[in-house]
Amino acid sequence: MKSRDKRQGVVLVHTGDGKGKSSSAFGVAFRAAGWGMKVCVIQFIKGKWKTGEERAAKQFDNIEWHALGDGFTWDTKNPEQDIKTSREIWDLCKAKVRSEEFDLVLFDEINYCSGYGWISGEEIATFIREEKPKWMHMILTGRGAAPEVIEVADTVTEMKMIKHAYESDIPATQGIEF
Repeated sequence: MKSRDKRQGVVLVHTGDGKGKSSSAFGVAFRAAGWGMKVCVIQFIKGKWKTGEERAAKQFDNIEWHALGDGFTWDTKNPEQDIKTSREIWDLCKAKVRSEEFDLVLFDEINYCSGYGWISGEEIATFIREEKPKWMHMILTGRGAAPEVIEVADTVTEMKMIKHAYESDIPATQGIEF
């Protein structure tokens, strides 16, 4: 593993309407942890859900996991609370980056928050440009990545939905979606 002074950190964005954005990001996070990197995962939407990814992360002593969201915000009954929660989570994200404790940070579903106008794409992009350490890797997931975030990223992948089990009345499946 390259030392921080010899590493070029990359910013990955996983966006689009298809399934697999978070799953792909978690795969990268587990890969990094497998190489001994210190990883921090912060989830903006999923809150109290029990997920296989979080259970798996507990097997690693070098992954710190925060599932802090208020749940599925597209069905919100209290948008003011969702905005407040998202801003608090964003403050935690910035603090984790500034701590320089982590080699990789994953901001799961942050793109939804910028899409809803709760955290501007320009604010996110400016933070990445001005404050992300050169050696730190960063992953941002969620539909509707802001153009400013796409511009500052090194790698952007758009997931496209062709077909989804939900369309055939198959509910979210344990071990597949969570």
